[in-house]
Amino acid sequence: MKLAWILWLSQFMPQPAADSLCLSTTVYLEARDQSVRGQQAVAEVALRRLDSGLWGDSMCDVVTARKQFAPTIVSPNTRLRNMDAWNRSVNVALRAERNWALPVGQREEIVPGASHFAAHAIASPSWANSYQVAIIGDHTFYRVQRLRPRT
Repeated sequence: MKLAWILWLSQFMPQPAADSLCLSTTVYLEARDQSVRGQQAVAEVALRRLDSGLWGDSMCDVVTARKQFAPTIVSPNTRLRNMDAWNRSVNVALRAERNWALPVGQREEIVPGASHFAAHAIASPSWANSYQVAIIGDHTFYRVQRLRPRT
């Protein structure tokens, strides 16, 4: 599967299927080589950003916001070839969405308050001096800003 094709297809899918596809794609691109916990943490950051409304009104808007997540950083010609990793990413994304649909006090949060993450082997963001929430695998999760759900 080619990234450009997946993102194109998501434009024609009904909600919430499109959001699940976009979140799965992001988990795959950002964390397919990480533990399930690391993948859950990536999904949690994206879901927290969606709740805030600052990056868009859908998960696809959030993960395709300019230079925020891998879908806008890697080449649109990137192929998602590892089907085992893809299946894990889909499962993680769907579980994360179910978890995030729970009331705030009942959610399992892997990286509480984290609004950003970075893999320092490939990125050195300007906000890397922010509060570190956790290090999972080769990703460091940060609370760069306090995100609140839209009212």
